[in-house]
Amino acid sequence: MLIEIKGLLSTIGVLDIIDIIIVAIILYKLYEMLNNTRAITLVKGIIVLLILTMVSDWLGLHVIYWLLQKTVTLLFVALPIVFQPELRRALEHIGQGRLFVRSTLLDVQEARGLVSEIDSAIMRMSQKKIGALLVIEREMGLDDISSNGIFIDGIVSSELLMNIFIPNTPLHDGATIIRGKRIIASACLLPLTDDRTLSTELGTRHRAAIGLSEQCDAVIVVVSEETGTISVAEHGRIYRHLDSDQLKQYLIPLFSQKSSVFRDFIKNWRNGKK
Repeated sequence: MLIEIKGLLSTIGVLDIIDIIIVAIILYKLYEMLNNTRAITLVKGIIVLLILTMVSDWLGLHVIYWLLQKTVTLLFVALPIVFQPELRRALEHIGQGRLFVRSTLLDVQEARGLVSEIDSAIMRMSQKKIGALLVIEREMGLDDISSNGIFIDGIVSSELLMNIFIPNTPLHDGATIIRGKRIIASACLLPLTDDRTLSTELGTRHRAAIGLSEQCDAVIVVVSEETGTISVAEHGRIYRHLDSDQLKQYLIPLFSQKSSVFRDFIKNWRNGKK
């Protein structure tokens, strides 16, 4: 056995190692894209079926093996339909050159200044109970969402955000999308979540925020029109009753983070060791 292992290792060259590393990075990025989405449960189900198929073949359970084999074949045919949103976002990542490297964002001082402007507007709207829905774009482009709204392309400021969400104005009813330090569009329509387990206290704004966060990596800030409560939705989850300090701590890394796949892997690995 040891001789066979040594023989196998002796055949591995530099190009083989590079090949393995590239495949590992691609698989990691695919996992990262699917993690914290509804698609990850489907992936786990497919893996379980594959394992059961191999076990039934090994045990000689011919009927079960035949049924599972046909089921897996049908699943692979259906995958492009089931994972259509994820496949589309993956192709968008490749087209935008964002698959392996995150875009360079703002330096820390600029990020803090930008977040202060956003925080100032959010706190004022919270006090006055002005409903707001603010989408912060991250890696995944939101051009398909911004295209159904009103194009703005203006520098983020607390005054501009307040004017956008003032009730009974043309732009207040819908979401505003921020990319970097610019407001891209307002009055954008967001997809509603299908989660029926959510509290009845959550209105349309909150459900729209959760719905978009289920489909992409954007972070959505919500101000309740009824209570003034500030919430943040990310990866299909919503975090409510945030104050000014919590909101700033949440938002600053979104605008200032400069990262890569390798650094993300090391960070996740260290967190797992703690």
